[in-house]
Amino acid sequence: MGCILSCLKKNNGQMPLEETTEEPKVYSWDKRDRSRASDFIIDGKKGETVIKHVGSVNGEQIVIQNCQDSSIYVFDHIATVNVDDCINCSIFLGPIKSSVFIRDCKQCRVVVACQQFRTRDCFQIDTFLLCGTQPIIESSSRMKFACYRYYYSQLDSHFKSAGLSIFNNNWSNIHDFTPVPGEDLNFSYLPVDSKVEDFVPVPQGEEIESMQIKTDENNSVVPMTWGKRTKLSRESCLLVFFNDGGSSERALKFLHSIKSHDANCILVQTKEVSMGPEDARRVFGSDSYVKAVQQGPVIGIQMNGDNCVSLCQSVILELMKGTTGLVFVSQSVAAAETQIDNFYSFAEMQMGI
Repeated sequence: MGCILSCLKKNNGQMPLEETTEEPKVYSWDKRDRSRASDFIIDGKKGETVIKHVGSVNGEQIVIQNCQDSSIYVFDHIATVNVDDCINCSIFLGPIKSSVFIRDCKQCRVVVACQQFRTRDCFQIDTFLLCGTQPIIESSSRMKFACYRYYYSQLDSHFKSAGLSIFNNNWSNIHDFTPVPGEDLNFSYLPVDSKVEDFVPVPQGEEIESMQIKTDENNSVVPMTWGKRTKLSRESCLLVFFNDGGSSERALKFLHSIKSHDANCILVQTKEVSMGPEDARRVFGSDSYVKAVQQGPVIGIQMNGDNCVSLCQSVILELMKGTTGLVFVSQSVAAAETQIDNFYSFAEMQMGI
């Protein structure tokens, strides 16, 4: 071997550089058809209605800038969105895989589902929001938030394309980077009965009608949560739906069912998160669910309302008849409080919230 190596060396004792044919790396933004770049920029609209229909964006980045008194709708899944220097605009954005960044805007209304939400130098923005992480406002004031509520026929598939879970919504958990000591908060929550269409009207047209758009709570793809508003009752209940391929549908069916039983039993928050055996032991206080959590992400649901523990138990018993799925339900009011703290503390730690 030593002889072979010596033959390969140059006179100065160094090995010759090996020629490579490695191709340069190609990134997603290099693959974009630059002849269509203008299709993804909405710029300088004044008193206009702009609609991007299903399939027209298909996971590309969108830029909205310098618009005034306009209505802008993007009915497709999107990579990222920047909204800059807009005044008095109504904006609907389809599910966003990454982030939406709103800068230097004022008096706008927004409906958006995204992984990350951030504003800077904004004034009076009303947002119906689903956000997978903690929403952030910076140098912004009179910001108002409500839970996302929307439906159109392709929206569920667009959520899947964007990689967003309808159960991971931190819309009310706002972090203000620039609070003013001694003054009111820079953000608040819209009234519970606020209607999406009063802020971002549903557009008109034959193609729009075929999408079957709905903005009410009962038809929304995303469950409407109470969030960090003051709870109506001192009694809460934790439910955890374990993954068996049908847990998502079962959780949604439960939410519809319990509302029909008692409209005063409200959904506070939901989380979809993966758990390990030790996490299960810590949250549930036993080994009973160690195997179940290893089947995939679980869906946690917190309900609140007088007598909600017994109501949740009875609805689950009715729902689970004839099925083999597994659902955890708090057995008492006292136990529920600890279980809720354990589960959501774990979930937020896992999600970096």
